Amino acid sequence: MGRKKETLNILGMTCAACVKAVERSVNKVEGVTKVNVNIATEKLDVEFDETKTSIEDIKKAITNAGYGAEGEINLREVSIPISGMTCASCAANVEKSIKKLEGAQDVSVNFATEKATVVYDANATRISEIKQAIEKAGYKPLEIEAGKQVDEEKERRVKEMKTLWKKFIVSAVFTIPLLYIAMGHMLGLYLPTIIDPSVNPLNFAIIQLLLTIPVLMAGNKFYTVGFKSLIRRNPNMDSLIAIGTSAAILYGLFAVKEIAAGKMEFAQDLYFETAGVIITLILLGKYLESVSKGKTSEAIKKLMGLAPKTATVIQNDKEIVIPIEEVEVGDIILVKPGEKIPVDGVVIEGNTSVDESMLTGESMPVEKEPGSSVTGASINKNGLIKFKATKVGKDTALAQIIKLVEDAQGSKAPIAKLADIISGYFVPIVIGIAIIAGLGWFISGESGIFSLTIFISVLVIACPCALGLATPTAIMVGTGKGAEYGVLIKGGAPLETAHKIKTIVFDKTGTITEGKPKVTDVITTNGYEKDEILQLAASAEKGSEHPLGEAIVKGAEEKGLNFSKVDKFSAIPGHGIEVTLDEKNILLGNKKLMNERNIEITLQEESDRLASEGKTPMFMAIDNKLAGIIAVADVTKENSVFAIKKLHEMGIKVAMITGDNKRTAEAIAKQVGIDIVLAEVLPEDKANEVKKLQETGNIVAMVGDGINDAPALAQADVGIAIGSGTDVAMESADIVLMKSDLLDVVTAIQLSKNTIKNIKQNLFWAFAYNSAGIPLAAGLFYIFGGPKLNPMFAAAAMSFSSVSVLLNALRLKGFKPIIKNNFKEEIFMKKEILIEGMSCGHCVGHVTKALKAVSGVTDVDVNLTEKKAVVQLSNEVQDEELKGAIEDAGYEVVSVK
Repeated sequence: MGRKKETLNILGMTCAACVKAVERSVNKVEGVTKVNVNIATEKLDVEFDETKTSIEDIKKAITNAGYGAEGEINLREVSIPISGMTCASCAANVEKSIKKLEGAQDVSVNFATEKATVVYDANATRISEIKQAIEKAGYKPLEIEAGKQVDEEKERRVKEMKTLWKKFIVSAVFTIPLLYIAMGHMLGLYLPTIIDPSVNPLNFAIIQLLLTIPVLMAGNKFYTVGFKSLIRRNPNMDSLIAIGTSAAILYGLFAVKEIAAGKMEFAQDLYFETAGVIITLILLGKYLESVSKGKTSEAIKKLMGLAPKTATVIQNDKEIVIPIEEVEVGDIILVKPGEKIPVDGVVIEGNTSVDESMLTGESMPVEKEPGSSVTGASINKNGLIKFKATKVGKDTALAQIIKLVEDAQGSKAPIAKLADIISGYFVPIVIGIAIIAGLGWFISGESGIFSLTIFISVLVIACPCALGLATPTAIMVGTGKGAEYGVLIKGGAPLETAHKIKTIVFDKTGTITEGKPKVTDVITTNGYEKDEILQLAASAEKGSEHPLGEAIVKGAEEKGLNFSKVDKFSAIPGHGIEVTLDEKNILLGNKKLMNERNIEITLQEESDRLASEGKTPMFMAIDNKLAGIIAVADVTKENSVFAIKKLHEMGIKVAMITGDNKRTAEAIAKQVGIDIVLAEVLPEDKANEVKKLQETGNIVAMVGDGINDAPALAQADVGIAIGSGTDVAMESADIVLMKSDLLDVVTAIQLSKNTIKNIKQNLFWAFAYNSAGIPLAAGLFYIFGGPKLNPMFAAAAMSFSSVSVLLNALRLKGFKPIIKNNFKEEIFMKKEILIEGMSCGHCVGHVTKALKAVSGVTDVDVNLTEKKAVVQLSNEVQDEELKGAIEDAGYEVVSVK
């Protein structure tokens, strides 16, 4: 027991004043520690102490405030065949057993069909638990039939849109003739004698009243919610509309009574059409709002749509197609070319390339082989693979991303608090201004009609819908757009803070650099060839677990070099190795080893140069004569230089933090353009270094990928974890980059700047609109000979303000990481190579490795079916280099284009 977090769907909210009312009511409940209400998602996130209160108490507080509350549930329906039932009593036993499960909403066991149909909350229970409940009752659950998810929220939104549209149509059908009858005769339009105001004024008034009644019924919610909120002293937008239109209707009824008493002059100002037009226009505005709101959450719908519905599982050497919900951890899953990978796992058989763009935003497919991890919802391009499921259901990467984006879209940015505070006091102030303005004009000698017009106009034009929608809609679209490009922003606060970043601290290893040593240089002497030295060194290091040795072996493999058998091997701790192979005595190690064996170092200058560049030079001697140097280094990532350059263009200082020695750190810093070098920093001191930078008054971001980066990520104003990092790092971060691409740091900051700019535009126009609208409606300009605002135009303007804010937020959907696209278009090109001789997944692997070994090639996608390779490369790479690499791998090039 203790602190608990819950999410509730809130029903009946219409504006920012409603948000304030709900938050105020829930905050009064003892034990509640944190409340966040989002009008765009219509959800409430609440944290409370279970020992002091319960979710039922919180729901009660929301109901008392005049709103509805529903627990957020993820309902699914499943039909499970059962064997072993012999009578109706068996069916009852199974039903009773399943009903005991938390989350079981509706259970129906049919003895005749031998099936259990269960509607359950997927957040509370799983199919495997339902099956266990059946087994506990003494029966056997069989293979599940197709399951379906009941998307309650989507259904509710669609239903709301349809209802609003129907109400608008009904309202418009009666308002158009109402407006014609009320205003037509003033414009010289024909009116039948029976309802002509100059001939039959009472008929003229009664027909308007009769046409208004259906419109009032269509807009009944404004009155039920509006007056209820007013009575509870939490007035909202509906309260303003209810008071304004009720005033118009009451005056109209009074006028009908006066006309019936013979006072014909009252027929000139009935005001029924004002109430009708206001309700019709606001219903139209609300419908357009609901359509726009639906579009803001498209990112979630797209992510949910990525998940495949079925999986092919290997059971007893047979391929069985089962619903995705039925996959369990440890299942062996078969995926054919072109199919979606159903859940997360590790490849155990086969080679392929996988399109992960829907999750990471990376356009080029990723090569997979036994031992590689695969992610659910990515697409298997060209090979048949088997993999073992490691994460299923809500634990998969896709499910986690969906949850993260949902949480982010429901969160509030600090800038939203200003709008919430103002909106909470806005409605009562508006009611006060409307009363004062109306009475003021009446006392000054204007007619009751004039005063009523002012009163209604102020109430209607000042509805604070736009204020409430300004921030959450932009955050929803912004975070959704980020997810589309593989940039997961965990909420409104980091989204807002990111645009203020002045210093970014990058961890070196695995962030700026690849984190895996590679052979960068091979320098020879005494007549030896580069490939000869590399082949001998790799043969000597084959089987070595030392990172530098592994790098040499990998470098030789990428060049397709063959390994020689080692006759004698001896490790020299702290120095290197001594090996005999091909009747040659080989020494491979550092300068100390060479000096100890009295081997003359003739390449000292080259060695010093390599060391100054942050590389580790390894000397190689053959039969006591220096043969060359192999340099190994943790190379910088392809995009590091460009990302840092773009950050500088944004006015952001870049620091690098590392445990490496100062010389190596400064060499890397020089390569990529780092401003501040923090070298020889112990893992536990990284957070302190970030704190020191914050003490200078700067907003500091930290970018890292390892467990030792977690404290620093948490300390920073914005922690950014890269996708290849550890779960701990990602948990500590505010922003997660799904790819290990530093240009996505630039994308995250760009997105933050665009979103905050959009929010500020929305807030400006919402505030400006209300600030300008209220004086106009109150008749301030009329005093100086200016216009008077008709309540009908006030209603149209109010509806337009909300829709315009939503449309402005939706402009963010057009956001693209321009820098990244331009960079790839300017620096790189793509070439298509047709290849003969490929026959299996191993061939694909050989060709891919051969092409990736060509300097300047950044991405390779080999398609076995089409016998072609699509290569992304620098414009400096020649066709002959590509041809040579493929031919050296044993395949024939048909064409390069």
